[in-house]
Amino acid sequence: MTEVRTRFAPSPTGYLHIGGARTALFNYLFARHHGGKFILRIEDTDRERSTPEAIQAILEAMKWLELDHDEGPYYQTERYPLYKGKIHELLAKGMAYPCTCTALELDAKRQAAMKEKRKPSYDGTCRPPNGAVAPLPTGKAYTVRFRSPRDGTTVVKDEVKGEVVFDNRELDDLIIARSDGTPTYNFCVVIDDIDMRITHIIRGDDHLSNTPRQIQLYEAFGHPLPQFAHVPLILGTDKARLSKRHGATSVTAYRDMGYLPEAVVNYLVRLGWSHGDQEIFSRAELIEKFSLESVGKAAGMFNPEKFLWLNSHYLKSKSLAQLADDVMPFIAAKGYPVPRDKPWLEKMVATLRERAKTLAELVESAHYYLTDDLSLDEKAAKKFLTPEAAEPLKSLIGRLSTLNDFDEAGIEREFTATLQEKGIPMGKLAQPVRVALTGSTMSPGIHDVIAVIGKERTLKRLQSALQYIQKLDSAR
Repeated sequence: MTEVRTRFAPSPTGYLHIGGARTALFNYLFARHHGGKFILRIEDTDRERSTPEAIQAILEAMKWLELDHDEGPYYQTERYPLYKGKIHELLAKGMAYPCTCTALELDAKRQAAMKEKRKPSYDGTCRPPNGAVAPLPTGKAYTVRFRSPRDGTTVVKDEVKGEVVFDNRELDDLIIARSDGTPTYNFCVVIDDIDMRITHIIRGDDHLSNTPRQIQLYEAFGHPLPQFAHVPLILGTDKARLSKRHGATSVTAYRDMGYLPEAVVNYLVRLGWSHGDQEIFSRAELIEKFSLESVGKAAGMFNPEKFLWLNSHYLKSKSLAQLADDVMPFIAAKGYPVPRDKPWLEKMVATLRERAKTLAELVESAHYYLTDDLSLDEKAAKKFLTPEAAEPLKSLIGRLSTLNDFDEAGIEREFTATLQEKGIPMGKLAQPVRVALTGSTMSPGIHDVIAVIGKERTLKRLQSALQYIQKLDSAR
């Protein structure tokens, strides 16, 4: 059996769009499922729009998603000698020819066609008779056109869409080299895929219209066709093509918002592929189960709420050790000192991840752990830091100050003893303590919060709360 070889070939004109990331993911999974190779190729022939920054962003996004390529990255701008050699090969066989039509002449032809309600296409002015080899002009600019068949049809046998038939009369003679000698996209793609022995081309269905032209080039070189699979595009909730107006669209944007790569991969693969009713997949399961037969024909609908839910699922299920590593950049980004005590950081994230949906949200809620510079919510302080709370707080301070094993069990025991001593319900103590320690009435379980904040910091904040109460009482 021939080795399966797939490729992802982005144009580095911006960040990696989540639609492109899904294409990369499908190619990666298909190759891994079949024990084949996944190739990364950077199609940087658009010199005006391609940038080193975009290339770096694409590589970073691929690495973050753990879509490891087996070969590459290859850069098309480094492969011009190969393309030029193949262009000359077609010229020598009479399968391509020079075209001296100027831009003004071509525009005039387009305008005339539109006026006559014909499809604007090249009329073959410079096309020599069949089998003739046209000499290259001297002293005059020219492009090179591929001599496409004028009769019959070109059939795309697609794994997703089935057979798609194109009338060759609708396909004019493709420019394969510009007047400056640089090769064009559709030509470079075919030459690269032949040279890299690509067996399966999985891409968005916005490329379907290019496919018959590429098939004709394959046939001109006598090369077997790869298997094509054109995947429906991703749409927004308004059923329009996903764009910036729907929110973030790049992989790195979601990374910076605190989404986990596992969640991004899981969500993207389900935008157009399914396996029964299963929603959550490990990487190993995706590799085992992925197939082109299960790719849907309908467009994937991007649902931000479902995406966020899925991320929160992975946030809750991830190991604490890994989650602690993941939050560190977000802690630094907020301007907090990054804790060096890894076990402490694990305890912190353990108390917060049930309520958080993203890493950024988790760190946002961790301010009372990461800094002692607290500001009390005025409404909460007025309601709970009252003279009535002073005695229970004093009692708890006394008990916690003598507690040697400052863990959840010990803290709960002293909490319970204080409640029994004062004959008060949990809320009469827990809420004043919560406000004193966190600045608000919302937090994880109070025993867990105290354990994470630690003995010294807890006692200091409780003492500050008492001073607040005393100051407030004396002012009355």
